[in-house]
Amino acid sequence: MVGVISRPNTQEKLEILSADAQYDLACACSTSKDQSRKQSSDGKWIYPVTLPSGGKSPLFKTLMSNVCTNDCKYCPLREQMDVRRCSLGPEETAKVFLDYYNQRKVFGLFLSSGVLSSADATMDRLNGVARLLRKKHRFRGYIHLKIIPGASDAAIEEAVSLASAVSLNIETPGKKRLAKVSNKKRYIQDIIEPIKLISRLTGRGSRYQRVKQTTQFIVGATGEPDEEIIKYMFGLYERLKMHRVYFSAYQKGLGDESIDGEQNAEEKPTDILMREHRLYQVDFLLRKYGFKESDILFEKNGNLSLTTDPKEAWALRHPEAFPVNINRASRFSLLRVPGLGPVTVKRILEQRKSGRIRHIEDVGKVGVRLEKAKKYLAF
Repeated sequence: MVGVISRPNTQEKLEILSADAQYDLACACSTSKDQSRKQSSDGKWIYPVTLPSGGKSPLFKTLMSNVCTNDCKYCPLREQMDVRRCSLGPEETAKVFLDYYNQRKVFGLFLSSGVLSSADATMDRLNGVARLLRKKHRFRGYIHLKIIPGASDAAIEEAVSLASAVSLNIETPGKKRLAKVSNKKRYIQDIIEPIKLISRLTGRGSRYQRVKQTTQFIVGATGEPDEEIIKYMFGLYERLKMHRVYFSAYQKGLGDESIDGEQNAEEKPTDILMREHRLYQVDFLLRKYGFKESDILFEKNGNLSLTTDPKEAWALRHPEAFPVNINRASRFSLLRVPGLGPVTVKRILEQRKSGRIRHIEDVGKVGVRLEKAKKYLAF
């Protein structure tokens, strides 16, 4: 009897590559249940995601290849791992995406890849799909392209010219931290300089200012405290005008190789997930609530509190700022109140135009958040 091993067809390759795309989570992470990482019922490669602009919609999300020459210790697809490898070509990737798009199952494309023979060879494949969609098929919708670390300026500029959004994962706060994860990636040359280039290409007044840039940190892989991550995150927003920063909790053992200097072995997996959640809360405070880096409080170990959210931690440290008068306070002061978000504050400001707010019930149905806010408000 002769055994025949056939090459996987496009559908089978998508099953493999879309499942492996779960390890690349930028633009697919969130802090609320309805935005969480999950797969749709009719295809593993369709992911509901939160867009950089704040909206939500399903994206066709896949890797073009899970072949990778990199050695990232946290990654189950790194070169040394024994996994079933396959790749998609630009034509078949574009075709299968358009099939789903024309059926109105997805609204756009999120495309990434392992690193094939070189960064530029991989970028040529990624850009090749976008070229086909934009120039041959006249597709004008959403395309998110991952930028491969170490790609040339020309490859990066072409990706920016074709995409609606691009992302290059920063991964760790600093060169020393990255060295614990990879012996191949160069922090400044392969990651920081390309991020700066994208910022110049997409900055205000530039030719590609419509294109959004995002990035992602791996949380807890190298023993870094939250304080380090937030310092870098604040710099990305302030100096490089990053549109969004995402976070992915390090899954110990997933890459099957220990990382020198990783977090305390006694740290529970749930602690890492809560750290990720707290970092997203800080991200919202910086982007939406007017908080500064100096407003964020840390425990003695440099991490955010696992039991108290960062906004309430600030409120507890600053009792002189409360109670806030709900009928007279500025938008900025109201946003400092634990339990009040931008939507609720906007509603309060509108209500004040037509009359005095006398009770917390006047604001809306009292749930956990408004009950918390009540303690910090005066009527």
